Amino acid sequence: MVDGINNHTRFIVDLRRHMWMSGIEVELRRLIWQIAVVGKYISAKIHESNRKLAGFKNVYGEDQLALDRISDDILKNMLRNSGFVREYASEEQKDIVNIGQGQEQYIVTADPVDGSSLVDTNLAIGTIIGIHRNSIFDCGKNSMVAALYITYGPLITMIYSAGKGVHEFVLDREGEYVLSEENIRLNERGSIFSPGGLRKDWTDNHHRYIDKLEADGYKLRYSGGFVPDINQVIIKRGGLFTYPALKKSPQGKLRLLFELQPMAFIVEQAGGMATDGKDDILSLKVNSVNQRSPIYIGSRAEVTMAKEFLRERCSNDLPE
Repeated sequence: MVDGINNHTRFIVDLRRHMWMSGIEVELRRLIWQIAVVGKYISAKIHESNRKLAGFKNVYGEDQLALDRISDDILKNMLRNSGFVREYASEEQKDIVNIGQGQEQYIVTADPVDGSSLVDTNLAIGTIIGIHRNSIFDCGKNSMVAALYITYGPLITMIYSAGKGVHEFVLDREGEYVLSEENIRLNERGSIFSPGGLRKDWTDNHHRYIDKLEADGYKLRYSGGFVPDINQVIIKRGGLFTYPALKKSPQGKLRLLFELQPMAFIVEQAGGMATDGKDDILSLKVNSVNQRSPIYIGSRAEVTMAKEFLRERCSNDLPE
């Protein structure tokens, strides 16, 4: 919507104006803006963090930082008071939380602080949000209307999609999210890859696939954080992130609702692909809030190649 404006003018297009210009419905754009504002508060809490654990474990048995619990409370309370959200599901909650009056049209899923274990190393971390209508117990292509993530790094950035392209905003010194890049598109093929999981636990087919990427000269770029690694693929306009099925964990590690669906929504809107190795992530039906899935996400060429390698079972006739 803002093609043709000069480099100076484009940076005064803030998030609210951009969503209005894009024709996003009123309640959805107000909700996205409110979530973006929460990112400012979470960022402040990250800077206050003293790296101490909260003394609890989350529903997956993982130690919680105080930061995780505080950020979840901030987000949940904001959504409760927004007037737009009926239900809230978070990595930090045991189940879906009813936070509205029942007539609100949106359901929000959240990983409030993805990669919080990296706080003590001072690496970038992030917040991942999915916005749904009707029910989250469906496949993402039927329920999702928007997704966003916020990266807390040297810059605080937000990338969102409401089904009308993928757009990046930077939080400026005045506290406004201003347009940085509009209508981001991934190249058909990238040059970087981020492989999760221990090599010794990889399946043979996945191992051969990674060997192929290395032989083709792909550069290894893996931080251990889902948000910064996906952000790198998007900003660099291509490549691959994968956390595969492992020998002892055939469903992988990452959660379908809180991590994979939102990122798949964004990457597909940017012209990329996301699959569990067989089916598109947004075609997988959600049966439980803690459901996990393997993931191959990024440029179309790399994801397509992954599916070809994973289809091979006993044959040595692997794709070249």
